[in-house]
Amino acid sequence: MFAAFANIGTGGPIILLLLVMSVFSLALIAYKIVQLWPVTSGVAARDMALNSFEAGNIAEAETKAQSGRSPADRVLAFAIKALGNGRSGAPLMTELMRRGNEEFARMTNHIRLLELIAMISPLLGLLGTVLGMIQSFQELELAEGAANASVLAGGIWQALLTTAAGLLVAIPAAVGASLLSARAERGAQLIEGAVSQLMLIADQPAK
Repeated sequence: MFAAFANIGTGGPIILLLLVMSVFSLALIAYKIVQLWPVTSGVAARDMALNSFEAGNIAEAETKAQSGRSPADRVLAFAIKALGNGRSGAPLMTELMRRGNEEFARMTNHIRLLELIAMISPLLGLLGTVLGMIQSFQELELAEGAANASVLAGGIWQALLTTAAGLLVAIPAAVGASLLSARAERGAQLIEGAVSQLMLIADQPAK
């Protein structure tokens, strides 16, 4: 395999690096999909938990919230437990904000790496192309005009191959980073919505 990359000339090491980056980015995308898959789940269960809390069944509400797997479920379960223990006001909201930020940071973890790969892959491909073109014209100069068009064309297509490889790495990484970021933001919105609904219920005057 390394010999095949060596035959591409100066672009060989860059294509090898792009291949490693491609495998890494695809594996990271798969990992993040599995991690973020449940972040939008449990809407019905959270509604049931809120209804139970509104009815005064604190233990039942906490149990229903804890049964979920999403970040919103975890933050909501903590908020219900804290309110049941008599905690309220600014200290509770500060703690809920901290927990929400931690959940969001966990959801967006490593997405920056995908964005970085999407940014530098085309640049690496362009670098390989420039180096390959330099090599081709150096060979043309050394041949003192004796090189035919097929030799020059071969060097040019080998150089352009690195640009194509860079784009092939960058496009899935960019798409993956965008979609995963959108899903993480949706998870953060669900956390904020669940906590807001709970606090609205908690602030209602007792009947």
